[in-house]
Amino acid sequence: MNTNKIFYILVGSVVVAVFLTVILILKSIGGGGNTQSATLEFWGVFDDKSAFDKVITGFQAQNPEVKVLYRIFSYEEYEKSLIDSLASGTGPDIVMIHNSWLPKHGDKLKALPATIPGQKEPLLTIQDYKTNFVDVAFNDFVFNNQIYALPLYVDTLALFYNKDILNSAGITRPPQNWEEFNSDVETITRLDGSGQILQSAAAIGTSRNINRSTDILAALMIQTGVRMTDADNIGASFARQVNNTPVGELALKYYTDFANPSVRNYTWNDVQHYSVDAFTEGKTAMMFNYSHEVEVLKNKFSRLNFGVASMPQVSSTDLKNYANYWGAAVTSSSKFPNEAWKFVAYLASKEGAQNYLSATLRPSARRDLIELQRNDLDLGVFAIQALSARSWYQIDNIAIESIFADMIDDVNFGRMSVKDSINNAESRVNVLMQRRR
Repeated sequence: MNTNKIFYILVGSVVVAVFLTVILILKSIGGGGNTQSATLEFWGVFDDKSAFDKVITGFQAQNPEVKVLYRIFSYEEYEKSLIDSLASGTGPDIVMIHNSWLPKHGDKLKALPATIPGQKEPLLTIQDYKTNFVDVAFNDFVFNNQIYALPLYVDTLALFYNKDILNSAGITRPPQNWEEFNSDVETITRLDGSGQILQSAAAIGTSRNINRSTDILAALMIQTGVRMTDADNIGASFARQVNNTPVGELALKYYTDFANPSVRNYTWNDVQHYSVDAFTEGKTAMMFNYSHEVEVLKNKFSRLNFGVASMPQVSSTDLKNYANYWGAAVTSSSKFPNEAWKFVAYLASKEGAQNYLSATLRPSARRDLIELQRNDLDLGVFAIQALSARSWYQIDNIAIESIFADMIDDVNFGRMSVKDSINNAESRVNVLMQRRR
């Protein structure tokens, strides 16, 4: 009796164990919901880990089965490392991409799926995108009604000015348009008897010793109505006339005239200190730059009495500001694309974006958060300008930056006329675009 009892107990235990094992296996396969763990590798540039700590913590609290690991790269190594890793099949799941990168790297990205298993509603619709984010982000990151990236912020060029120099010159406020800018340049600039610059009014006119010089030129072109590419983005068109006016040529001439000693607006040349250095040294009264420069100047040059004003405009009723920013995207090689997109959507949500923006002090890409930043002393100008931000289709932003710098130099060093220089630059950009077809 005792032997039989023990036998039945053992058999029963085995049956129960087998039954429980089958249940667990079925559950892990998917019968009991999504319990598969996922580790997402997230690559970025400029922002250190602390910028994402709160966002990652908040996301993982809502999605305990997902772990997010962030890795920062230097700007110089980032793009090459990204290309090499994706080519070798060892790339990250989530990447930060520049707002001009979709033409160059779109084939490496996975668009946001219309639906995700386990989600009752889409993470984000096209209409949600248009409603929540500024227009430039939609134009840069949405292609053929497919969402490829979400912006975390949108930065724009603005005017930095030395309050002491403007006060001494009797200028009561920074220029709001280019006519006022021209007048202030003439008022502030001082030359010695031999024509050497003693006091520069603004860092503008050259390429190599001005931070973001090619962005400033592109901003001028866009403001004056230049069509940077044709309607289908097949070829460059910034040298072509618009309404029988050579607007691109005029914008290039206007820009380079500030470095032309024979022109009244002469205020800068290639022997000046680098623009940011000249500004902090008080050797130039104005420069153009992005929001990140505010904290740099405040932290390193606390005695510098400077302010930030909106970018001067061609038209007061059709504002156009130049955008430069990064967004988060999911790679096509990710093993967990759904989980990766869930994180990106959370990162760009109001809650996630607030945490990111608080940590990085950047201007918002979300319309609802622009309202919270518009009165901020440091970010208000940049936040408002995001609403009127523009960009343009660049097949290779690094190569085009070099071409634009050469275009400026060709004029300044007398190698080509303004007309020949811009035509040459357009031809070089077209060669790039033809290679990518």
